[in-house]
Amino acid sequence: MAVQRIELGGGDLWKSKAKALQLRLRDRFRVVVDRHRRRPHIFSAASDGYFSSTVQRWLNHFRDFRRDSLHSPSAFYRKRVSKDFNADDESVIIRMVQSVAVPLIGNMCHVFMHGLNRVQVYGVEKLHDALLHRPKNKPLLTVSNHVASVDDPFLIASLLPPSVLMDAQNLRWTLCASDRCFKNPVSSAFFQSVKVLPVARGEGIYQKGMDMAIAKLNSGSWVHIFPEGSRSRDGGKTMGSPKRGVGRLILDADTVPLVIPFVHTGMQEIMPLGATLPRIGKRVTVLLGDPIQFDDILDAEGVENISRGKMYDAVASRIGQRLQHLKIQVEKLALEQSVEFQQAAAGITERAADMLQQVECGGSFGAGIHELRSSDRYFRIGFSYDSIIISRMRGYMDSTELLGFAARGLFMNYRAKDHTAGIRDVGRDVGPVRAWKHFLSRILLVLSTCPGLDMEGEDGKEGSSGGRQVKDIVGDSGA
Repeated sequence: MAVQRIELGGGDLWKSKAKALQLRLRDRFRVVVDRHRRRPHIFSAASDGYFSSTVQRWLNHFRDFRRDSLHSPSAFYRKRVSKDFNADDESVIIRMVQSVAVPLIGNMCHVFMHGLNRVQVYGVEKLHDALLHRPKNKPLLTVSNHVASVDDPFLIASLLPPSVLMDAQNLRWTLCASDRCFKNPVSSAFFQSVKVLPVARGEGIYQKGMDMAIAKLNSGSWVHIFPEGSRSRDGGKTMGSPKRGVGRLILDADTVPLVIPFVHTGMQEIMPLGATLPRIGKRVTVLLGDPIQFDDILDAEGVENISRGKMYDAVASRIGQRLQHLKIQVEKLALEQSVEFQQAAAGITERAADMLQQVECGGSFGAGIHELRSSDRYFRIGFSYDSIIISRMRGYMDSTELLGFAARGLFMNYRAKDHTAGIRDVGRDVGPVRAWKHFLSRILLVLSTCPGLDMEGEDGKEGSSGGRQVKDIVGDSGA
């Protein structure tokens, strides 16, 4: 490109040379910019330049190094965890608080479940044997369905006797979402004091909370987990598929834990979705299964080239199948139990009516009680479990006295239709003792009016055992 000539006309020579140099630099810059715009990108596939190929080769080396040395979030691998992992976070003060808080809350939950509700457990000896008699340093992992927010600790406490609940060191560790149980310092301190480990939703199976659970298993402790990961949204009617995190707990532990499954129904009635306080007077049925074995999956790992992710899924799938099988059985048991209670209630009504008829007609009251005491097991089950208060009184009160008390209550309700006014008037005018004497004197009146009943024998004494019993009870009331 031709450079413009500058006419020198009696001026400064250096100034003109600087002007000419400026024009040259501007033209040269334009050429460089145009060439740069027309040049293909050095990282494009069409470029075969030495620089682009070198950079591409280094990028490939870096990608291979990262793939071989660092595990991506989508890759599965075995991550070993020491049993002392997170031991620094558990201070002496926290352990002291756990030794007090865990037995206290556990026994409170045990009393709530067995005192204010009805819990029927099948196969609980499997858990007790695994908890108390498993080999030393053998970890224990329990898995169950999740239908209510109080499944732990209410349900766990109902499966253990109070003596076991006093040993805080051997009780379970469990997992809870950090956005639910560890939202603030107060809730975090509370759940940490009752042996709860935080897990973050969406951070995968290699997060710190899972490592903490594996560390507890490596130390031979008991860990409880809900494989579904969250509560059932339909009240326990269906069970979600288990997550592969439970597979990592089993396979990545130093020793394969003893896995005990159990399924329950009825907890959705104690704590329904949206409820703030647990309810009472409900029936819960729990079924514990045999330990789950994973020997075939572990043996296949050494023979076949199976990825770690597939092994996690295989373990989780086996646990899900066992829980589904137990769910069918526990629902059948709960239905049979409900029918049994209904039949027991009908048996109580029939036998109470027979006893009432014997009392009214002067029959042998003691014989009626003896017949009830020797009756079939449905009556005994129904009478002991149909009423929560009566079930608590069984160990402190003789069954004969309990049946007699119930019979007197039924008789009072039955005769109240005909004599309500008289009893009300007596109760208002006299004290409770004379009121009861007046009421029992009416029993004597009923016995004396029954056909075929002789109140006086040939020797002038009472000829009926029923009459003697009633007179002994009433005495000389003067009513």
